[in-house]
Amino acid sequence: MSIQRKRIRKNYFASARNIYRQGGQIWQIARFLQRSRKKTLRQPIEEYVGKIQKEIDELRKDGTAKVIMYQGRIENVKRDKTLSKGEKDSEIASCQKELEQAKAVEAQNKDQIAKLIGKAENYLKNNFDKYYNAVKASCIAEKEQALQEHQQRLAKIEKEHKETLAKTSAQAEVKEENYVYKNRVSNEKIELEKEYQRIKDRKHDAYSYKYHLIDLLRLSKFTFAENQAQKWENYKYTFNRRTFLLQNGLYIAIILIFVALCIITPIKKGTPLLTYNNILNILQQASPRMFLALGVAGLILLTGTDLSVGRMVGMGMTTATIIMHQGVNTGGVFGHIFDFTKVPTPARVILALVACIVLCTFFTSIAGFFTAKFKMHPFISTMANMLVIFGLVTYATKGVSFGAIEPTIPNMVIPKVNGFPTIILWAVAAIVIVWFIWNKTTFGKNLYAVGGNPEAAAVSGISVFAVTLGAFIMAGILYGFGSWLECTRMVGSGSAAYGQGWDMDAIAACVVGGVSFTGGIGKISGVVTGVCIFTALTYSLTILGIDTNLQFVFSGIIILVAVTLDCLKYVQKNKTYTLLYNEKAGMPVMHETCRASLFYVGKVLLYLDKLL
Repeated sequence: MSIQRKRIRKNYFASARNIYRQGGQIWQIARFLQRSRKKTLRQPIEEYVGKIQKEIDELRKDGTAKVIMYQGRIENVKRDKTLSKGEKDSEIASCQKELEQAKAVEAQNKDQIAKLIGKAENYLKNNFDKYYNAVKASCIAEKEQALQEHQQRLAKIEKEHKETLAKTSAQAEVKEENYVYKNRVSNEKIELEKEYQRIKDRKHDAYSYKYHLIDLLRLSKFTFAENQAQKWENYKYTFNRRTFLLQNGLYIAIILIFVALCIITPIKKGTPLLTYNNILNILQQASPRMFLALGVAGLILLTGTDLSVGRMVGMGMTTATIIMHQGVNTGGVFGHIFDFTKVPTPARVILALVACIVLCTFFTSIAGFFTAKFKMHPFISTMANMLVIFGLVTYATKGVSFGAIEPTIPNMVIPKVNGFPTIILWAVAAIVIVWFIWNKTTFGKNLYAVGGNPEAAAVSGISVFAVTLGAFIMAGILYGFGSWLECTRMVGSGSAAYGQGWDMDAIAACVVGGVSFTGGIGKISGVVTGVCIFTALTYSLTILGIDTNLQFVFSGIIILVAVTLDCLKYVQKNKTYTLLYNEKAGMPVMHETCRASLFYVGKVLLYLDKLL
């Protein structure tokens, strides 16, 4: 037998013995706990509460049980389309008669059942903690023992590794040994995690057993405190640090930034940051941006984006300012000076809104058509829109600002009621409408389906073309509303350059809010949160006097981090665990699946080891 084959045999059977020994220890611990703790502590609870439960079930047999049965039967008859109206009425009448009798029995046994339930609950209150505390104590002891054994095994592996390295000088053999050592350490870590999870499962099962008994006693009727206790326990049981940080790490970082800003602002500016007026100002600034973010969110949901948002805002601002301008326009469009002073002010307001929506929808429809028809990535189609819009508006207006609109218009559209800016209500209305479209309409469900898997959606009969084009049209409508509101809020000042950087803010708000670029994942609540976060951050940095260009740096970093976390959450590599012979390492590569199998054949392997 060659040296390499002896080495393979030694490592393989060493792993086999190790896994078999670990499995035997786990089994012995489980057997001990089952025979000692469970019998001495849990069995009396099972017997006492179980006896009461049998009495309650007997009392419910002709009462509550039949009430539930006949109520379900009535509902089934009502939904049964194979029965005629007369047959339904006859069956329901018969069930109603039996139901009334069952309710009478239920009412008769109600007090007796309540007493039995109270008796069982008092027993659980006085005795269950003894059992649960014993389980917790044993779990803590097991966890410490598992860690100690794990450290001992790691020390042994390290010792064997060093001894092997001391015996060889060949570079190839050293490399092989390092690979073997790394795999053995990784396997030990996996085993420790599995043991920790088993201990965690046992503790959770012990805690849940109490509520299982209460569930049977009360027929799933828990108090508010009991529901909250179960939710907290389930949260602790399912809590994963990595998952938590992936989902909330960015929010935690942003909150810490805001805390720092709240500390720095009073020191530098002599005034607190989060005052009532400042909060209203943030919400007021966020309201037009909310429309833009909601529009972009629908496109990101389709694994797309929109780079033309900022230029849409500039086009809408210019259009609205021209129509609602105070007096004759000072600037021209393609050399023509517009004069809308003869048109009534309310009509000008409506005309400006319609014009903004039509123009924005026209351009988003073009991008949507090319995206849906020719499978063009929205990055390209919207970038083309961005260039065309900016070029046309700048050329037509010579890049000049059109001044202020009629001063009476803001009070008509977004008046302040006792200091409260009603522009916030426009944003709330948009949020409600878009939420309804996303969650309660066929188009919204199709939007998620196409974003998640367009091929599967097409096979299911969903028109990918119509859904994609519809998302772009909805985005255009929202852009038009947003630019019109921004014009009203700023009292005009429309120009082609207005809205620069708003596209990045809208995209960043969506990404921070959890709308995934992988498609089909996102919530309206996340978009709202993202917009508020970015608006508040920009407002805070402006108060501190941070340069606008540096604010772009903050936005870029946040976008990069948010997309990175999104990729880590939703883009997972498929890993296959197989038992393979690794020629470089000179031994089989063993993972979870094969280790489980290896445990069951451990004795056979040990026997073969002796024979060989």
